[in-house]
Amino acid sequence: MALLEHRKRRHIEVCLDGDVGYHGVTTGLERYRLPYNALTQTCLDDVDLSTEFLGSRLRAPVLVGAMTGGAELSGVINRNLATAAQRLGIGMMLGSQRVMLSSAMSERAATSFVVRDVAPDVLLVGNIGLAQLTKESVPDIASALERVGANALAVHTNPLQEAMQDSGNTDCTGSLDRLHEVVSMLDCPVLLKEVGHGIGASAVVELLRQTGESPVAAIDVAGAGGTSWNRVEQLVRYGELRYPDLADWGIPTAQALVEVRAALPRIPLVASGGIRTGSDAAKALALGADVVAVARPLLSAAIDSAAAVTQWLQRFIDELRVCLHGCGATDLAALRGLGVAPVS
Repeated sequence: MALLEHRKRRHIEVCLDGDVGYHGVTTGLERYRLPYNALTQTCLDDVDLSTEFLGSRLRAPVLVGAMTGGAELSGVINRNLATAAQRLGIGMMLGSQRVMLSSAMSERAATSFVVRDVAPDVLLVGNIGLAQLTKESVPDIASALERVGANALAVHTNPLQEAMQDSGNTDCTGSLDRLHEVVSMLDCPVLLKEVGHGIGASAVVELLRQTGESPVAAIDVAGAGGTSWNRVEQLVRYGELRYPDLADWGIPTAQALVEVRAALPRIPLVASGGIRTGSDAAKALALGADVVAVARPLLSAAIDSAAAVTQWLQRFIDELRVCLHGCGATDLAALRGLGVAPVS
């Protein structure tokens, strides 16, 4: 328990001060261009960014990405993020709630995830690792979700991060069988996500191998190009980068999004991993995402105040709105209909 809490604190410190981005990999979004329409017939103020995701209505197709929980500072961060999400009418993913499954869980650790008092209306997505997803853990997972008032559950798969983590979960055998088995036992929508190394075509093949259908309600492709969690874990564990090639390994966000959308044309998708601007978001949505998620750019703001988070996200959403206006798209459906052009 103490190790988990210490690791959470170190994750925050390293993500704030360390060089944790990809060096040799980009999101790939720079390889696409939005179609600009000089004779747009839209009114900027009337552009509709609202959408429905996992049964909740969002005023903009944006989620606060999974970040942290389980340490004292995490509580401050999560409450500021949640307050901003409530003000803007967007969704929020919690960080890994693994600590809440422990019988040794401290009340402080559990409280760091509780945000419903400041965000009563937001789409709130709980979070647990695929390694912790077992039939035996279902009652504890359900209790953790109920404790925080979550509407849905994200199950994260992160073999590359775990391989570098001290005492990480490195035995992935049987995880897909457990995913298929346990999802149906949970009384909420389940979203499968990576943490920033990408879900692509090969993972989808594995996901569909058993029944030919996806067991999950949505997928967050969480591609490479933003924060490298293998790099984070190397810095946390060793204090230095020992394996630079591993730190830059992953499927770029744009590639992951295109591959998963082609294989699963109807499943809701989250685009995350290096989404930094409203223009990035617009390209991802045009490529087939239903919503986008942003995490690390909000971290320092979340330590500061809810107002700082709100300001960052409002600027992001305003830029997204301008992108639709400049494309001649009145809403998200129109943007997806326009698509994007590869940069030659």
